Amino acid sequence: MTVFSAGSGGPLPLSAISRRALLRGGLAGAGLLALSACRSATDASSQAAAADGASSPRRGGVLTVGVGVDFTPALLFAQSANSLLQRLVFNTLTRYDEQLRPQPELAKSWEVAADGLSVTLKLRDDVAFHSGRKFTADDVVFAVKNLQNPVRSAQLRSTALTVTDFRKNGDFELTLVLAHQVSNLFDLFEFMIIPDSATVEDAVAGTKLIGTGPFTFTDRKPGSSLSFARNDKYWNPGRPYLDGVEIKVIPQAETLLSSVKTGQTHLTYSVRGKDVATLKDDKRFRITQYDTGAGAFYIGANLSFPEVQDKRVRQAIAWAIDRDRLVQQALGGYATVSSVPWPKSSPAYREQDAGRYHHDPEKAKALLKEAGVTSLSLPLAHQSDAGSTAVAQILQYDLKQVGIEVQLQPVDSPTMQKQLISQSMPALWTLSHSFSQAHPATLAVSAYPFNEAKNTSKFSSPAYTAAVQKAWNRSDADSPEAKALYQDVTDILLDEQFIVDLAIAGLVEVAGAQVRGVTLNKYSYLNLDDAYLAG
Repeated sequence: MTVFSAGSGGPLPLSAISRRALLRGGLAGAGLLALSACRSATDASSQAAAADGASSPRRGGVLTVGVGVDFTPALLFAQSANSLLQRLVFNTLTRYDEQLRPQPELAKSWEVAADGLSVTLKLRDDVAFHSGRKFTADDVVFAVKNLQNPVRSAQLRSTALTVTDFRKNGDFELTLVLAHQVSNLFDLFEFMIIPDSATVEDAVAGTKLIGTGPFTFTDRKPGSSLSFARNDKYWNPGRPYLDGVEIKVIPQAETLLSSVKTGQTHLTYSVRGKDVATLKDDKRFRITQYDTGAGAFYIGANLSFPEVQDKRVRQAIAWAIDRDRLVQQALGGYATVSSVPWPKSSPAYREQDAGRYHHDPEKAKALLKEAGVTSLSLPLAHQSDAGSTAVAQILQYDLKQVGIEVQLQPVDSPTMQKQLISQSMPALWTLSHSFSQAHPATLAVSAYPFNEAKNTSKFSSPAYTAAVQKAWNRSDADSPEAKALYQDVTDILLDEQFIVDLAIAGLVEVAGAQVRGVTLNKYSYLNLDDAYLAG
């Protein structure tokens, strides 16, 4: 296990450096989270690959990836429902290892100032964009400013906005000056893809995607497929092994499952949980459950509708849902019931908080009566795919048992994303959220449903803003003081219930047995640097 030392540009054995020494050395707090409970799919994939002969990967072949939702170019920088392709074409500055310690990518090394108000990055000098132009510090400046642009709807815009100045020292060293300490700085570096400034508008139009990543974009058929070819001038020596990647858009759950079974699709993260259960004992497939909580199912309440403005009504909804049945019947058991957004790997997680709300219809009815609600009829928006519809139908049934009639409103994924961003949801909606798998502050200052400054529920309170800002405006991430601040945020979420969390479900990877070396980053970017198709 290694960690890169500030300014060294090379790996040092972690055991050789004490934790306190690392802090004195100025490495970012976000990368120092001690998440010993987290065993990522990266671990599982690596171990499985080693067991199957990963020491001799094969070159060649085209990997087919099945997705249920088409790529939406306009949301390239926003974190949409389909973010797999980001890491195929683009790179990020750093990438987290399985314990949320940042590792080098386009940044070779970094040093955070002792006061936490700046970070100096030393960049690789051997990287070129697919167009042939050399990557320099100017491209990092552009990438940060690009996320600061409100037009991009980037969910980590608030963290990008803390960068107030850029100080270059040549083409490959750059200091970012911060307005204040931020505890999630390396979440930004994990999230922020580095685009080509000359073609960025073509990228959001979906006509041209130029980055520094392992594959070049070659073709797109909207609603059908995207194609990529190996970047023969990739900076990572000898990579990628694959000749290319084809992403196939298959929204019908049964068709996707059939495509996987017949080998037409090598890899997917879109198979419904109950269908995954039918494959788990079949040796032709490799099933890996990512346990970092990249997805969490929830019901959102839009507080601009008077029917859900009383928090007792929202709490009643929380008590009405049978989360265990939801997990077993709709998600095939590939999730954990939870009343909070945090996965077990998060420093904000506490078991007693995760179990705060459970199935208690009588308590739900009592709260509705206390709120003076005798009858209630509400719309519930959900994505129109089969898996999301199954979730919505279970919620509809449970709410009806306590006297809340729900009209289901199926919506296609791009429209749902736009409604989430534009705060135009109906009184209730159900989706899955991300952003709780990295630093806890990122969820509360970045994710559309939870952003304290502007969220889809239109919820605000001085107490919530104060708690979130205290957790965010600091440089350390896992001290007792930091955890106490996360608890303040959690207590408010549990009480207000403008987001009713239901279950934590990381992505479930279904791969043919010949697929090796696949990993995801914390924002579900597909990393195929080391991937290959075994014989």
